[in-house]
Amino acid sequence: MKKIVNLSLIVICFIASTVTFAQSPNPHAASGLKKVIVQEILQVTGYTYLNVLEDGEKKWLAVPTIEAKLGESFYYKGGMEMPQFESKELNKTFDTVLFLSNITSASSIDPSKGIVEKKEATPVKQGKKATLEQLTMTIATVEGAITIEELFKNKKLYGGKKVMIKGEVTKFASGIMGKNWSHFQDGTSHEGLYDLMITTQEQVLVGDVVIFEGTVALDKDFGAGYFYPVIVEAGVIKK
Repeated sequence: MKKIVNLSLIVICFIASTVTFAQSPNPHAASGLKKVIVQEILQVTGYTYLNVLEDGEKKWLAVPTIEAKLGESFYYKGGMEMPQFESKELNKTFDTVLFLSNITSASSIDPSKGIVEKKEATPVKQGKKATLEQLTMTIATVEGAITIEELFKNKKLYGGKKVMIKGEVTKFASGIMGKNWSHFQDGTSHEGLYDLMITTQEQVLVGDVVIFEGTVALDKDFGAGYFYPVIVEAGVIKK
């Protein structure tokens, strides 16, 4: 009797090579784009891990699932680095992984302009400079909302409940582990705690003053050293 292994729920595809694909100079370095050459590919549910060669050094990138080939060239910008990141699907702990919301194949790069959006770019306002330092601000309260001070002071009271908070986005990262991550301040604090992390699918800019509504979670551990005694999850912007 043949045994059939179903990998439809957890897809783990490992492609490796002992050959190191050499890297040619980056013609778009001046534009801030970083060029990488794929050395190894790991496919898991929802993500592609790429071991790449960048400026002569190997590193791991993680991007939403893509098709890639050994020796293929890609370009990227930005990203969020996560040290000692553990992938439960791969049963592997990476020294560090740079998570990216997207990556662009060299075949899609304009020879002279670098990465160019397929649609005509629409001007957007520029956000403030991201920071994790405590800012001095006064945020007008709205009916039904609580302050960050109140949340941190009475976290056990709010654990598992929906709350509404008005504040300013002070740092923002998108597409990390299927979520966007927004650092939030409102000018209040409790025992030195002033920065509230809110996970969301919304897109915001640093400097935006918005009202987030989400569910409070306590002692949330995402691994890789990312532990939050208090965090607001699945935040949505209230108009």
